[in-house]
Amino acid sequence: MNTDLKTMLEEDIHAALMRWIDAIEGCEISKLPEVVYQDQDLVWIGTDKEDWLRGYAELKKAIQAQNNALHNIQIKVTEETIHTSPDEHFAWVTNQWMFCAQKDGQNFELPLRCTWIVEKREASWRIVHFHKSAGIAS
Repeated sequence: MNTDLKTMLEEDIHAALMRWIDAIEGCEISKLPEVVYQDQDLVWIGTDKEDWLRGYAELKKAIQAQNNALHNIQIKVTEETIHTSPDEHFAWVTNQWMFCAQKDGQNFELPLRCTWIVEKREASWRIVHFHKSAGIAS
């Protein structure tokens, strides 16, 4: 693939993930349909042992609960690597987050390791799966 085309493809994929971050930081659930596909068989895995979410309705409910509990959410992304399928319809991305927020008046930071799968349908890249984990010190 031409280097310029690869760069443009990676920029489009990165932009899809940034739309997720914008929706989360802004506590704007109304933006989720622009960011994720709403197939009912999709699975979203968060950091809590109960965060095995099936379908869009469960994802939306979990994000609403997060919005109710947390304030001043800020996400810093590092170590992002983007891989694309040969047909350029799927990509998987790994990155690290520093998830910063305030809960009950207390600020906290949570380092997260994230894996994403994004799919391009028509002209739009959207998230079809994520898995987030918090590393445990050994």
